[in-house]
Amino acid sequence: MIDPDRHLQIGSLLFEGLDQIDLTGPFEVLSRIPNSTYRIFGKTEEPVRDVRGLRLSPDAQLADAPQLDILHVPGGFGQEALMEDAQVLDWLRAQAAGALCLFPVCTGALVCGAAGLLRGRRATTHWAAFHLLPYFGANPVDERVVEDGTMISAAGVTAGIDGALRVAARVRGDAAAQAIQLYMQYAPEPPFSSGTPDTAPREVLAAARTAVAAITEKREATARRIAARLGVKTPAVATG
Repeated sequence: MIDPDRHLQIGSLLFEGLDQIDLTGPFEVLSRIPNSTYRIFGKTEEPVRDVRGLRLSPDAQLADAPQLDILHVPGGFGQEALMEDAQVLDWLRAQAAGALCLFPVCTGALVCGAAGLLRGRRATTHWAAFHLLPYFGANPVDERVVEDGTMISAAGVTAGIDGALRVAARVRGDAAAQAIQLYMQYAPEPPFSSGTPDTAPREVLAAARTAVAAITEKREATARRIAARLGVKTPAVATG
């Protein structure tokens, strides 16, 4: 736990085509961490739309961000455009170097990987992109939330809430995180047990894989280019 008298700077990356729950789920937790300031940063101050069209606005530009103590990187289909964006990758590297916690959610892990921040680290991401983690030198761990040193990574979409509660517990203690969870009444009871590839019905999983096949192919091509740039031997992995 960090000194409770230390004021924490918390920031999330905002970009066109992100998945809003990757941002807003953790926001519900991170914005309630005691003695902290939470802000959202984008390449510009212009609003963006998430992958389903929800309009979101940043608080400030990347260049205006202070050194962040907690750096939250969401994912979504728009992640693809960031993986070779020098401005964003440089910003992530600079911020991560001084952060107490790097917190990628879903395919935000791939953006962090493109910045070279996953090398040699245990990490997770959305099930549709999980097989790409070795391209960035990461050690894939098929768990909902994975902790490795200063990094806490969360799997797909709603896992960001679980990961954010881990972040809150790390910096302010279990009681503070539990109080946030209680306020949110976060006690999910889903009507179906189809939330992972292992538990979803076979036909549901097949349809879901087909639906993301195009973006998965693009992500793999980008991952291969980045692996070459990072000097990571391209792994022979299957998409499952």
